[in-house]
Amino acid sequence: MIVDALTTFPEMLTAPLSCSIMGRAQAAGKLAFTAYDLRDWTHDRHRTTDDQIYGGGQGLLMKPDPVFDALDDLQQEGPAGTVIFFSPAGRRFDQAMAGELSRKERLIFVCGHYEGMDERVYSRADLVISLGDFVLTGGEMAALAVIDATVRLVPGVLGDAASPVEESFSDGLLEFPQYTRPADCRGLAVPSILLSGDHAKVDAWRRRQSLRRTALLRPDLLDAASLSDDERDFARQVAERHEYGEQDYIDYTARAVRGEG
Repeated sequence: MIVDALTTFPEMLTAPLSCSIMGRAQAAGKLAFTAYDLRDWTHDRHRTTDDQIYGGGQGLLMKPDPVFDALDDLQQEGPAGTVIFFSPAGRRFDQAMAGELSRKERLIFVCGHYEGMDERVYSRADLVISLGDFVLTGGEMAALAVIDATVRLVPGVLGDAASPVEESFSDGLLEFPQYTRPADCRGLAVPSILLSGDHAKVDAWRRRQSLRRTALLRPDLLDAASLSDDERDFARQVAERHEYGEQDYIDYTARAVRGEG
């Protein structure tokens, strides 16, 4: 996958994406990432990318011409790609969108900064994304989140083909709690079913825990999840009774979220 970013702060992207899984993806040829400095498409000696807002207002706005010129040049080199901007008015990013983007040949992220971007640049957008109802200082952090969530779904990036399948949101539910050694840590024991060696029972326990955790912590996800009638009834009962499982992670998490310690 080819991923490009237009930004006034390339170092905000290059350093994080050179580490860990994203770094290995680049080394393995699964990801070709380039952060371009938008200042390279400015036309004054001060390399200005922002200016005052017409009609008045606080802060500075990203100028349109460097963005237009940069996209013209980038899209003449290789595939035109999918051009992505960020805005509170955009489509909310989620795991399903990450899956959609992971199948694209090339993504081009345009990262705004300061007070935002001249409205005219959005005429070049194929997709406008919002991470949520909050404000960041620039689009670089949003781009990092989207790139990471997307590229890790590209076949071969995680190594284990099952890894992205057994995660939160992959089937519409939160992921089940997981444990490693030791079996007892400070009096907190791993659920005995996970030590049984009975894979069928483990799978059933994990499914039930995903349902319980989702019903307690993210009940909004249940409507769109693919559930059997029995599973949906179980989730409803959990939500109504605030039922907790025996000494498992969802117990502690749910209690903490509910302010019960």
